[in-house]
Amino acid sequence: MSPRVVYRYVPHTIRHVPEGGITYEAFCTAPGCDADSGPQEGQETAQDWALRHAGRTGHSLFRRVVTDHAEVTRSE
Repeated sequence: MSPRVVYRYVPHTIRHVPEGGITYEAFCTAPGCDADSGPQEGQETAQDWALRHAGRTGHSLFRRVVTDHAEVTRSE
């Protein structure tokens, strides 16, 4: 006889943690271009970098990344 296993569902929530901050980054996706804005505290700073890069190079496609910190806690 095999041992009996009981699984219990425990609800959790996930939420943004403001003290962890948010970072914004822009990455040029033009072939052969590895340029990026680096992590920025403000969305406008990353966007301004992309606009300047586009003006200098003619590259027009960028990947934007927003990173935040989240905390998972039990709902019980």
